Amino acid sequence: MSVGEQFQDGPHTRDSHTAIPARADLLRLGLGMLGVGTSGPLIALSIMPIPTLIFWRNLGGSLVTLPFALRHRIHRDGVKWSVIAGLLLATHFLGFFLAMRWTTVAAGTALVALQPIFAAIFVKISGGHIPSKAWLGMFVSFSGVLLISGVDLQISMRAFLGDLAALISSAVAALYMMAGSRAQRTIETTTYTSICYFICAMTALPIALLSGYSLIHFTAREWWILIGLVFGAQILGHTMFNSTLKRVSPAVVSLIIFFEVPVSSVLAIWWLGQKPPLGILPGIALILTGCILVVTRTRNSQAVIAP
Repeated sequence: MSVGEQFQDGPHTRDSHTAIPARADLLRLGLGMLGVGTSGPLIALSIMPIPTLIFWRNLGGSLVTLPFALRHRIHRDGVKWSVIAGLLLATHFLGFFLAMRWTTVAAGTALVALQPIFAAIFVKISGGHIPSKAWLGMFVSFSGVLLISGVDLQISMRAFLGDLAALISSAVAALYMMAGSRAQRTIETTTYTSICYFICAMTALPIALLSGYSLIHFTAREWWILIGLVFGAQILGHTMFNSTLKRVSPAVVSLIIFFEVPVSSVLAIWWLGQKPPLGILPGIALILTGCILVVTRTRNSQAVIAP
């Protein structure tokens, strides 16, 4: 039996914390990785207020997927989890966008990519089983976190606060992935994304209005950056990842997201001339190593997400 046959689409791969995705989902995850890799540098390039940028980005994403969502029926439980995911996504974006503005793109994306570690912890809390060997990977990853945060603290308090925002964003992103997985057990991906992105946009809107931020008075450059975020990071990135959650574990999807770090870092050097401090590179390597250990050390164990 081939690897592709061994891990067919369905509940087996979705509920398994370590199953290898099918080839089609690996392609979707690869495209998603490239899409989200543009997110950090574009956010850092933009001067649009963060709540306004979150509002337009997600409203745009919701409107793009809405025509496809209208073809499908909705399910009450799926809608409930989609709303929860939208609220979590808004919280994740607030932390992520702040991190992109306060610290380097490389450090921020590396810390946000700790999602599989938090996903594994939440799996354990929700009743799933994480073998004891996986905790070594978590220890290695958090050693990397301490190293990056220590370097940033030496640079400035603003950079250190950016690291904290990224960590909070990472934990919330893991919950967002898990909520999205639950939602798509009963509704289609386009239905889920339309609801989730719309709720995220509507969560950011009052924050923008109460803060006195403008919604429309921006230069053409800002609108082009926004369009790039909608079609690159949101549609090609988040929507591709979300489409795999019907079949692939949120912990596995979260691990793949880590590989946005080199994409974002290269683009940040190209577009922003932003070279990360050499001191954070070992920290990034430790985080990546730890995340991989969490998966490989549980490959033959029954680490599953409770239904």
